Amino acid sequence: MSASPPRTSDVLVIIPAHNEAEALKGVLDELQAHAHAFDVVVVNDGSTDATAAVARMAGYRVLDLCLNLGIGGAVQAGFKYAREQGYEIAVQMDGDGQHPADQIELLVAPVRAGECEMSIGSRFLDGNGEYEGSGWRRMGTRFLSWICVLVTGQRITDATSGFRAFGPRALRYLATYYPADYPEPETIVLLHRQHLAIKEVSVRMRPRQAGRSSISGVRAVYYMAQVSLSLLLAVFKEGPEQHPA
Repeated sequence: MSASPPRTSDVLVIIPAHNEAEALKGVLDELQAHAHAFDVVVVNDGSTDATAAVARMAGYRVLDLCLNLGIGGAVQAGFKYAREQGYEIAVQMDGDGQHPADQIELLVAPVRAGECEMSIGSRFLDGNGEYEGSGWRRMGTRFLSWICVLVTGQRITDATSGFRAFGPRALRYLATYYPADYPEPETIVLLHRQHLAIKEVSVRMRPRQAGRSSISGVRAVYYMAQVSLSLLLAVFKEGPEQHPA
């Protein structure tokens, strides 16, 4: 990892990135306008392109993973780093430009106010999402959200959203017990089982700004089936107990 600049905020934005060099510069330029509000770390998930170089040239700290661990491993590495550096709140956002920087504070506010330990940025909560993804992905998201509702008893509209904020208790738990394969929906179940409050927040999103998603078309249906099974297993398997606050 590059030398860490001094911590200037109690909020850390974690950007897991695998071969996102083309889109990442725009993401980091946009974050620069909000640099006073939070710190940023880019988790370079074994990229074979210039992802790490783009982040370093923009002046951001980079956490380099020697192998491609996938989204779960990359985000968990960011959580561990946040804990080691003493951050109180962590924000997860994508490196492909889908998550506008000016929406971050909407996620942080309820966590800071003690209303929840995880806030989820939702495209569908108020029906005002200007970008909702392809038809297959919308269908999959709504199906997985429905499963989360059945499991938690709480209204969840965007279970696959990767735009989230985490408080200190959730951060401590997930730095140790974060799902590797399908983390977004399963994290909802895990934190619910730990009696940690979850809240959705209406946010704007937009299409990825460069590159292609690895989940589209038939792969989206396959993904939905895999995640559904993972969620059901998460409900019945024994989970570790939350450490005291």
